[in-house]
Amino acid sequence: MPVRIAQIEYHLPAKIVTTDELAAENPAWELGSVLHRTGVLARHVAAENETALDLAVEACRKLLASRGDDAAKQIDAIIFCTQSQDYIMPANSSLLHARLELPANVFAIDINSACAGFVHGLAIANGLILGGQVSNVLLVNADTYSKFIHPKDRSTRVLFGDGAAATWLTRDETRGIRDIVAATWGKLSDKFIIPAGGCRLPRSEATAKPIERDKGAVTTQDHINMDGMGILQFVSGRVPQQVRDILERNKLKADDIDLFVFHQASRVALDTLTKQLRLDPKKVFSNLERTGNVVSASIPVAMKDAMGQGLIKPGSKVLACGFGVGLTWASAIIDF
Repeated sequence: MPVRIAQIEYHLPAKIVTTDELAAENPAWELGSVLHRTGVLARHVAAENETALDLAVEACRKLLASRGDDAAKQIDAIIFCTQSQDYIMPANSSLLHARLELPANVFAIDINSACAGFVHGLAIANGLILGGQVSNVLLVNADTYSKFIHPKDRSTRVLFGDGAAATWLTRDETRGIRDIVAATWGKLSDKFIIPAGGCRLPRSEATAKPIERDKGAVTTQDHINMDGMGILQFVSGRVPQQVRDILERNKLKADDIDLFVFHQASRVALDTLTKQLRLDPKKVFSNLERTGNVVSASIPVAMKDAMGQGLIKPGSKVLACGFGVGLTWASAIIDF
């Protein structure tokens, strides 16, 4: 009896920042020369007092409202995947539990995953449900990376957006998560990092000093430091083989998959994976132009959009793959 994705809903902030607006604000960035690499025309950005938790609450309320009056009482566990917690402690999952007014008998945890976080969350939910611990899991993926980006860092500001997704997972008689694989290469964790703000390196006047990495890429140790080329090399060097491996161990070929939903990292990343895996571009979904990279929410947001376009429907076989911070990468095959 597999675990299935019963429903997905998402919420994006009201504020939209277009790439044209960024170009007008920063003419020296020459965004025309990088647009083909990012593929992002607009991204949603959280308001100053709006957090990942706030976005998650809206996504969850939308999900619960569509599932009926008793939906909240059916939740046995919350898995909240975020790197944008409201506080160092308590966990966002506990805060969400309170905001949704859920009963006490709910298992609630946070996971500090990023772009592979949706698949990580699927793996944990899958284990909890198949292990008999719970019946229904609310998987929440939400981040506000805009709050970690230096306003003069072209490499990150043009790429990332904010958003939240809520996914309902439950047991099914016949169809659901077929397989999940995950991997980690911690030696490259400095390729995407916020150096300061934790216990290892507290924030200070020294960590707030600007660092000019490349032309148009100014940051500090208090903000995201991303080695874009290093991340792309990691993606092209590690991710395709994992996709091939999970297909092979399930006795499937790429042609057997109806839709590939990769983490919406960037246009160049998606094009690289499509080319290396020799995929039909029509089978590789992208909503990157209007959302940007919304971190761990990117896969469920993309899945929901694909459902709305009729590209994922009952009977569809989908391969989801996330990759990024950690460095981590994870793939799942799902029978919808």
